Amino acid sequence: MLNFFQSHSSLSPPSSLFSLFLSVQIQVSVVEKIKLEILGLSPSQSQTGSFALVLGEEYGNRRLPIIIGMFEAQAIAIEIEKIVPNRPMTHDLFKAFAKNFHFNVTEIVISELREGIFFAKVVCTDGLKERVVDARPSDAIAIGLRFNVPIYTYETILSEAGIVASEAASRDDDDDEDDDEEMVPRRSTVSSSKPFPEQIRDMNFDELQRMLDEALAHEEYERAAKIRDEMSRRN
Repeated sequence: MLNFFQSHSSLSPPSSLFSLFLSVQIQVSVVEKIKLEILGLSPSQSQTGSFALVLGEEYGNRRLPIIIGMFEAQAIAIEIEKIVPNRPMTHDLFKAFAKNFHFNVTEIVISELREGIFFAKVVCTDGLKERVVDARPSDAIAIGLRFNVPIYTYETILSEAGIVASEAASRDDDDDEDDDEEMVPRRSTVSSSKPFPEQIRDMNFDELQRMLDEALAHEEYERAAKIRDEMSRRN
């Protein structure tokens, strides 16, 4: 067999092929994951029955707001507050099912962002094999909380959809000190005759940046996310 590979210079011995495969596997696995923590959960200002779930990187100042449904928000809030419902909720049932069949959840990963929609994965193991289950971020996080496991995302996603919160507060303080400086109107003075995304389409990039800073300073993460999406659309 070795003579065969030696006589065909375009081919490599099995050991070389294995080394190449292992090298590729290592490179693929070394994708930077960033640990997230839940910073807040508040009713949506624009969508009735929806909530803004705000995640933040553990060692940084970027925020990742995700709009979720009312029932998923309730499932997350109940577990955060350690409230025991009279009957198990869907995510509690998932945990009971997992425990009875001897597998465990090890981590949650916000894995993709496609056309403004987040996707997640629930990483499970039975002690021998690891399995990955696709899920909505809201369901994945509700399950992760019940297993007390970390939540991660990738640097690429946080770079694209994350909002930096550090500069907002300082800029807001500067605005308060300089009353003569022209400012983008606050939310109360912006026309409400049409939806917010349509209102900001007519604004220039500098105005959008000022509104983004203001929204972050007041921790209006859902509003900030809409402004961020409009700014990204123009790039």
